[in-house]
Amino acid sequence: MKVLVCIGSSCHKKGSYRVQERLKELVEEHGLSNEVTFGSAFCLGHCRDGITVSIDDEIITGVGMGNVDQVFEQFILNQE
Repeated sequence: MKVLVCIGSSCHKKGSYRVQERLKELVEEHGLSNEVTFGSAFCLGHCRDGITVSIDDEIITGVGMGNVDQVFEQFILNQE
């Protein structure tokens, strides 16, 4: 599974690096390091919709520290 977190200026200002770090922590905590790879994207085209994450080419918008754990459970943990 490939996870890309937008780090373009809009997402960066909203905390995308913290979101990416939290996703990495959750992957480690659940022992999924061999199944999940991370990368960054400079723009996923949803700048007005909050931090954008692509998981195996599925776009998830509006990700933030308040819902990143739920995004992990729904789109990563439940897909393994």
